[in-house]
Amino acid sequence: MNTTRLHDWHIAAGAKMAPFAGYDMPITYPLGAVEEHLVCRRSVGLFDIDHMGQLEIKGPGADEFVSKMVTMKVLDMADNDARYSLLLNERGTVIDDLFIYRLPGSWWIVVNASNRAEDVAWFNKHKPAGVELIDHSEGTYMIAVQGPRAIELLDKVSASPISAFPRFTSGRTKVLGVDCLVGRTGYTGEDGVELFFPADEAEALWTGLLAAGEKHGIETHAIGLAARDSLRFEAGMPLHGHEISQDIYPLESNFKWACDFEKDFIGKSALEQLQADGIKRKLVTLDVTGGIPREGFEVQSADGQTIGTVVAGMFCPTVKKMAANVLIDPAFAKVGTALKVVIRGTGKDAVVVKRPLYIPAYRR
Repeated sequence: MNTTRLHDWHIAAGAKMAPFAGYDMPITYPLGAVEEHLVCRRSVGLFDIDHMGQLEIKGPGADEFVSKMVTMKVLDMADNDARYSLLLNERGTVIDDLFIYRLPGSWWIVVNASNRAEDVAWFNKHKPAGVELIDHSEGTYMIAVQGPRAIELLDKVSASPISAFPRFTSGRTKVLGVDCLVGRTGYTGEDGVELFFPADEAEALWTGLLAAGEKHGIETHAIGLAARDSLRFEAGMPLHGHEISQDIYPLESNFKWACDFEKDFIGKSALEQLQADGIKRKLVTLDVTGGIPREGFEVQSADGQTIGTVVAGMFCPTVKKMAANVLIDPAFAKVGTALKVVIRGTGKDAVVVKRPLYIPAYRR
């Protein structure tokens, strides 16, 4: 089991730990998952996300190589721009979802921990001569600072104002004296950043940010993976292995917008064929009454016909709903359609609702 540099801090803080993507990670702290969720919605949450991987791609032909490998248009990105994209196999299903940063002279790509080895192998399999791929994951640490007061806090402790970085861009500055690549990105639906910096500085920066929040009267707490999951779920963001995977096409999970069909990319022809044939299932969100929907639970039509499966479900603290993301027959995907989720052998009432449940800050 891998551990992050903050593992001992999490234990000392009373975190409940559990395996995630090969790492022993904090799931909740004594504050509790619901309150941690709400802290991030109202102020500032800190997330230890060093299980994520960081790759750099550079060299002659790197631009065209990255463009061919990922689904989104990237050749129009200016230096320091950041963009979400997908990495597909030839079948058109999702190996991973990525955040791509165009840095001066190279590409910085953030990958999911559980997919890192496969991502690296996939890039290397297709990499042309002259293009260099460097895996910086071991020496680079990653902390997310998220919430409506995150930028306010960071501006107080940074050498230059992070508020000057537009959303979905990046830049470099010192945060509490630590050299950081700052991505104005996140996975919560709130404003904030993801910080990349030398791993040896992890505890100093983490504890320094908590102390700065206390000093400046800005509520700041460590947030575990349980709240990270409910935050992303409400905001309509996918988790690989649930809403997207190598068994799910991006067109089924509403990610056509992340696929630029005006350029070439691996998996494009499979998606074009799927568009021509029509999808057989579609991702929708259900408001569920009478129980907690869990992954793998059966979804039924109002008359008891099996029409799909839950891929993720939970209590959503901001909207105060039990909700499920489900892959179902598209004929039942219209908002307002009454359905059922089978919980402990009983069909519980559910209704298709508009996605996302919580409008991300960058869309307001």
